[in-house]
Formats: sequence, structure tokens, C-alpha cells
Amino acid sequence: MRIVPKTTENYEAELVELSSAIAVSTVTKRRKEDEEWFKRSENTINGYDIDEGNAKVVCITDGLTLLGRAITQRLLLHGYTVRIIVNGPDDLERLRVVRDETATFQGRIEAVTAKLTETESLVYAFDGCDGVFHTSGFIDPSGVSGYSKYMAEIEAKVSEKVMNACSITQSVRRCLMTSSLLACLWQNGTQFVSPSVIDHSSWSDESLCHDKKLWYALGKLKAEKIAWKIAENKGFKLSTICAALITAPNLLHHHPTPTIAYLKGADEMYENGVLATVDVHTLAKAHVQVYEEMNKAAFGRYLCFDKVITREYEAEKLANETRVDLDKIRGDNYFYCYRDT
Repeated sequence: MRIVPKTTENYEAELVELSSAIAVSTVTKRRKEDEEWFKRSENTINGYDIDEGNAKVVCITDGLTLLGRAITQRLLLHGYTVRIIVNGPDDLERLRVVRDETATFQGRIEAVTAKLTETESLVYAFDGCDGVFHTSGFIDPSGVSGYSKYMAEIEAKVSEKVMNACSITQSVRRCLMTSSLLACLWQNGTQFVSPSVIDHSSWSDESLCHDKKLWYALGKLKAEKIAWKIAENKGFKLSTICAALITAPNLLHHHPTPTIAYLKGADEMYENGVLATVDVHTLAKAHVQVYEEMNKAAFGRYLCFDKVITREYEAEKLANETRVDLDKIRGDNYFYCYRDT
């Protein structure tokens, strides 16, 4: 999701019209590719009964990304009404795609305009929602440098605004935030001398991330830390999911910037046995499960991955999927991990 200028009257009118529509006939090449991908993924959600009873309204700060769309579909299957924040004209076409994909769930997707950097705007968006899924991510608006140091600062600022808005919106009882495994594993230099256990108590070192220019890791780290600080100070219920590198068919079409940004320093992660991935639908399912458990006593940090890249053929496969040079993933020290026999 990009930070965009203030919306225009035309944009507002188009959003209202779109929000009231059930289906839209506009079809583009990209939409066709998106729809084909989601059709191929239907087997991951079929077989679940749609829970129509006692539905709640939740807000997702970015339901238009690869992960956001998967979470939205899972929430709809569980009987929720999903309110999606849009913050610019570029989001409108993506919102149309989501509406078409979820046409079965008529009337259960809402759209609301909000600025992620303004608390009052977020309070307006969250009002009436039982909970918030903070999934939003950021890219460089120039489209050149990808995830920059500036984006890391924006990530932390938005996290602060979202948490403050959650804590003062009367209807909101809990928030689930998507963080990253990178917020856990970039510790001091001793990590790479003797591999250590990475768990929910692990935190990356901010100075190390800064020195290595690991801006994506730094952004996720700062965003999660400020979220926990606000939650603890205000007694608000928060959980975070520290996700591994998200994988899916045709990955770079759906998720280019976060994928490339995550893999900066991949050779060190590979050497240390902590280069992990997670399928987007596995991650979406985990989000809904954790959120529903938060209705009871559950809260805290959760690490989510389904594969650790330890073999050369796995590194080669990841390199092909992400179009990243193999040497940037395994480095010169790939013999530290398991070799194919």
C-alpha cells in the first residue's frame, strides 16, 4: 500500500459507487491473472462450512495485498463482515478484483476511506468494528528503491497511529498485527557463531538492522515494538504474528517489494538455518485462528512458518521463484547447510 495524496471528489464518488456494487464487469489482463491464481487456490479453503451465525465486523488495514486478500477470504468463510481500508484511487481497481473474487459473500465486504497516518481518520474507519487486522505494508512510491529506510519510519508511525486508534475506539476489543520473522532473528553477531533458538521471546537488534541496512527488518521491528508498548500502556489486547517469507504461485506478480526486501541478508539466514517460508493460505488461516482465540485468553507473539530452507535444491527453487540470484540466497557458505546427496 502506498501513501498517496488527499482523495479527490471524483475518487470519493467512485468509491461510494463501488462500495454499493455487488459485481463489476471491468476486466483487465492483471485481473484475469489474479482470478486464475485464486481459482487455483480454492482447494485450500474448500471444505470449510461458512459460519453465518453471530458474525462480527472486523477492519483490515490492507485487504488488497496478497496476504490481505487471503485473510479476507478466510474471514468471510468464518462469517465475518470485512471492512477494507482504501486510501487512494490506485486501490479502486484492486478492490473491484476482491469484490469479484468474493461475490458469494454478498454484502459482507465494506470499503472505507482512511489515512493510515491520521488517528482520527482511523478511528472513523474502525468505529463499529469488533477487531482490527493490521496487515498494511509499504513500498517506495517511486517504485525504484523498493523498501527504503524512509518506509521503515512510516511503518513504525502507522503502527503507532493504528494502535492509538484501536485503544480509543469503543467498539474495538482487540488487534492482530502482522509482523515478520525478521523482527526476531537479526540478533547480535554471536548468533552466527553458534545457532540459537528463535522463539516468541526473540527480538532482533535495532542497531544491527540499521548497520546492515536491513530496512524491512528494521521497519517490522520498530512497528511491532511500538505496538506492544502502546498495548501494554493502555491495557489493550494485542497479538502479533511474526511471519516468514510469504510464498504463493506467481509470487512476484502479487508480492514483489516485500519479497525482495525480506531476502536482503538471505545468505546469512540460510547459513544459520533460519531462512524460512510460509504459504500465504497457511498464514491467513493462522491469522483467523489466533484472532478467534483472542476472544478467550490468548494473546502474545506467534511465529508462523511451514518450511525452513536448508538444502541446496530448496535454495535453488526459492531463487527461481523470487528471481533472486542463487548466490544471494546461499552465499559462499552453503556447505554449512545440508547438501544434496
